Amino acid sequence: MSRYSLRAAEQKWQQVWEDRRLFEARVDKTKPKFFAMEMFPYPSGRIHMGHVRNYTLGDLVARYKRAQGFNVLHPMGWDAFGLPAEGAAIKRGIHPAKWTYDNIAEMRAQLKTMGLSLDWSREIATCSPDYYKHEQAMFLDFLEAGLVYRKESWVNWDPVDHTVLANEQVIDGKGWRSGAPVERRKLNQWFFKITDYAQDLLDSLEKLDRWPDKVRLMQQNWIGRSEGARVRFSIEGRDEPLVVYTTRPDTLFGASFLAIAPDHPLTEEIAQTNPSLKAFAEECKLLGTSEEALEKAEKKGFDTGLKARHPFLPDVLLPVYVANFVLMDYGTGAIFGCPAHDQRDLEFARKYGRPVLPVVLPEGADPASFTIGDEAYTDDGRLFHSGFLDGLDVPTAKKTVIDRLEEMEVGERQVQFRLRDWGLSRQRYWGCPIPVLYAEDGTVVPVPRDQLPVTLPEDVDFSRPGNPLDLHPTWKHTALPDGRPATRETDTMDTFVESSWYFARYCSPHYDDGPCRKEEVDYWLPVDQYIGGVEHAVLHLLYSRFYARAMKKVGYLSVEEPFQGLFTQGMINHQTFQDENGAWLEPGKVRKNEAGDWVTVDGERPVKAGRVEKMSKSKLNTIDPTDIIQAYGADTARLFMLSDSPPDRDLEWTDGGIDGAWRYLNRLWRLVEETRERLGEAGADPSAAAGADLELRRAVHATIDGVTQSIERFHFNKAVALLRELHNTIESHIKRGDPAPAVLREAIETLVRLLNPMIPHVTEEAWEALGHATLLAETPWPAPDMSLAGSDEITLPIQVNGRRRGEIRVAKGADRAVVEAAALAEPGTIRAMEGRPLKKIVVVPDKIVNVVV
Repeated sequence: MSRYSLRAAEQKWQQVWEDRRLFEARVDKTKPKFFAMEMFPYPSGRIHMGHVRNYTLGDLVARYKRAQGFNVLHPMGWDAFGLPAEGAAIKRGIHPAKWTYDNIAEMRAQLKTMGLSLDWSREIATCSPDYYKHEQAMFLDFLEAGLVYRKESWVNWDPVDHTVLANEQVIDGKGWRSGAPVERRKLNQWFFKITDYAQDLLDSLEKLDRWPDKVRLMQQNWIGRSEGARVRFSIEGRDEPLVVYTTRPDTLFGASFLAIAPDHPLTEEIAQTNPSLKAFAEECKLLGTSEEALEKAEKKGFDTGLKARHPFLPDVLLPVYVANFVLMDYGTGAIFGCPAHDQRDLEFARKYGRPVLPVVLPEGADPASFTIGDEAYTDDGRLFHSGFLDGLDVPTAKKTVIDRLEEMEVGERQVQFRLRDWGLSRQRYWGCPIPVLYAEDGTVVPVPRDQLPVTLPEDVDFSRPGNPLDLHPTWKHTALPDGRPATRETDTMDTFVESSWYFARYCSPHYDDGPCRKEEVDYWLPVDQYIGGVEHAVLHLLYSRFYARAMKKVGYLSVEEPFQGLFTQGMINHQTFQDENGAWLEPGKVRKNEAGDWVTVDGERPVKAGRVEKMSKSKLNTIDPTDIIQAYGADTARLFMLSDSPPDRDLEWTDGGIDGAWRYLNRLWRLVEETRERLGEAGADPSAAAGADLELRRAVHATIDGVTQSIERFHFNKAVALLRELHNTIESHIKRGDPAPAVLREAIETLVRLLNPMIPHVTEEAWEALGHATLLAETPWPAPDMSLAGSDEITLPIQVNGRRRGEIRVAKGADRAVVEAAALAEPGTIRAMEGRPLKKIVVVPDKIVNVVV
């Protein structure tokens, strides 16, 4: 028996696919299209195991859909602008472009060893002027359409990276890349008007039923639609009222103070003559700017001495504080504090001795004895201690109190969004230049379109802190179209701009007259399956949804939602190791001794085995994919990524797991080698099978059905398990007696065909060994004979209030009661019902189940 030569076979088939340009996509309206896409990588220079998992998942989907007869677009590119390149330039003394393009070349070669079915002819790099000149043109389009504006505003400033950060890039009060505590600064910035689409972005989440629920919820929370009231509090001694926005107007009778933001106009006015307040406001600006950071911070306030009159209790005057937990960019920058029913307000009230009056009574509680301890009461109940609201439930009280505020002309209903406009200005070199000029009087003038792209200067100096473009001696000095002197905008765009439209560029990457050719983008979009990390749930995905809408508004796209299906894969984890001094050790530097204790490979010093955690360079618990591919082959790495865990969950890397995948590849090859002389002719009819042969055929067709269903549902580990089970069944039948040649061929060929999207190299080699002159990558997906599959089950979709929420597998012609019970137990149904009572359930036999709540 010949030995399977993995390196030779993988290189051989990769070359065949490339020579035949097998995966290059073209518009073909005779076929259904399928746009498969993974989030493109930053060119750091080395692929990591997260890349291997992400692109393995995407490649399985792309190959499977191609086998099913779809016209598949599966492209690749590079998210190539960003601060790491500038850091490398400073550290290594090389230009960011050289560092970036060298890394792209290295990573492209590494990815190609994985045997991915990518259309490399569509490769893009966002740092190329051929890419970002279209981004600059779209910026001007958006400017003309009123979707871009410039204003002076408070921004999040990263003191280490010397750049502005969007709210979404502030994590726990720190810069998302540098980890440095973020400061507040006031700068002139460019903004995208994403808030114009706040309600639409929120409403359209309902249509994205092929997105994970957790991602839709994260976006819903970030957009943060709230319905409440604007309330005008008159201030003693001042003509202008203080306007407060609240989502809990029902608790107004429990108010014990008002608080305004450190950068509220009233704060700034008072601080001009109050040095202590000015110092307090400056201190607050150093606090983290995210809501999470403000929640965790100690609540601090400064009493302005002002008093606000309660709108319903004219004899009650409430002190007005400046508080470090109030944000100017949410609501009006002013709140009323009801300590009994808001935890922040309660902590503040306890610190500054303000009264705590409960006004919402839990069901069954005694109003005479109900008090608030260390935790605010935030659940539902009935109003008490609240005058005309007493006895009302919370929803009714909210409506009633707003009606009264409007009647008194001291307030009105208002919808508020947490979402803020997208600040895109960044003070750095390695990014897309913003294509505007400034006349000497400060007038903004768009760069003439025939002068695009505005390219970056190559002779830059990174030795001084700050923006190299602003410090450049000549680049920023230019002229207006009429010849008058002008300066360029030296800020560059947030790199999330590049990743917000690259899906459209993939459709026609070589088109020079615009970002995309309309007929091609109309054919390919939306992306049918997008795969990437859940860490991009807000930043990238929300921005991309806005950008698609903006591109549609100016005429480039016909779709508003760029990604029809989304899948977020889990992390790759590995055990951590430390030496006796606490220094982190790489997995390859440790081993177990004869006693079963962890020791260092060099010197056998004792090692502490720590927790299994996400692979990270900081803890050295990484495995180099290149080493694995060289030692075991790409198919081994791919199979391991698919086998050991559902793809949406974290996967623990183990030596035993990779060894097991390697052993299976060799076992598969042995099965093909040992049986191919006993197989019938290709295409021989196995339909006359009986007895054990018929049993084997039933197992084969049940596996086709099961694997197909599992892949469709992203249950890839289940698909692998079904295929290994079929493999065992085949070997069992061989041991019990020789199956008929045609039956054995059908079984082995089916096994190889079903495994092909997962492990494409060894299965191509096996397909050739089985006597085929055609490529397996061009062979259609097998269809199950359901009369043999041994299953009379059918799939019924479930709709809840008219929207598809899940599906169930039941026996054909199943009793209505069985179908109803299964439908109501389906997790998607339960989530969609949200605890609401069932009104009716309609079963259309063998067709659909409609649930109405």
